[in-house]
Amino acid sequence: MKPLWIAAGAATLAGLAAVAFAQSPASWVTPTAPFKIADNLYYVGSAGISTFLITTPKGHILIDGGMPGTAKQIEASITTLGFKPTDVKVLLNTHAHFDHAGGLAALKADTGAKLAASAGDRPALETGTYPGSEDIKAFNFAPVKVDRVLKDGDTVGVGGEVLTAHVTPGHTAGCTTWTFPVKIEGKPAQAIVYCSTSVAANRLVSKTRGPQYPGIVADYEKSFATLKSLKADIFLAPHGEQFDMDEKRARLGKGPNPFVDPTELQVRTAASEQAFRQDLAKQQEAAR
Repeated sequence: MKPLWIAAGAATLAGLAAVAFAQSPASWVTPTAPFKIADNLYYVGSAGISTFLITTPKGHILIDGGMPGTAKQIEASITTLGFKPTDVKVLLNTHAHFDHAGGLAALKADTGAKLAASAGDRPALETGTYPGSEDIKAFNFAPVKVDRVLKDGDTVGVGGEVLTAHVTPGHTAGCTTWTFPVKIEGKPAQAIVYCSTSVAANRLVSKTRGPQYPGIVADYEKSFATLKSLKADIFLAPHGEQFDMDEKRARLGKGPNPFVDPTELQVRTAASEQAFRQDLAKQQEAAR
């Protein structure tokens, strides 16, 4: 069954969006065993919400904080892999929604890591709200201070590992896609942690309330163009179903690494752009 947030993507009613987020799938907070994706790249999230760990001898990088209340799960997964949560030096975020930023404040407090995030998402992170839908309390999460404000093309590094921020706005105003080199059994490859280009609960157009934020449609268009220009051998995303995590995980160790697919980024981008255009058309029709 599709998670409610996906089913609500084409809907325009704020009430439906509120229900969708308030009744989020159980998998979003259900623990799952962590696992290795590439030589120093690991999955440490819940069964349904991704968190990625990049390890180095001089400290680690963590991408996304999961749902509110799941920080201890993430920390336990890091420990299970043989690493120390307190060795996490940098926290990153794909986007400032409660299901991916809800645990950042607790993770920051527990690890002492610094949070680097885009300028567009900084207001949402530091207020713990969903801009444009601040009245929907189900969207709120614990505020977290941003220590370093990033712009498109900035890099973040720890222990020789360097990640590049690609601001791909639309899903949020500062949605950030991360690219970085990895090794698979010693061989170089390129990984991407895609932010999101789904519409979800966003208002693209609205007769009564206006768009989620000014310029949102143009932002989506810009982001699709950016994603089409990128290449990656490993495609990862904030929700497991966005990159067939369970199916690929089941095939680990049974042949070539199942997470390696140089075509997946563009296939996923094309499908998301088509869904966006359908949602836009529906919202435009509803606004007439």
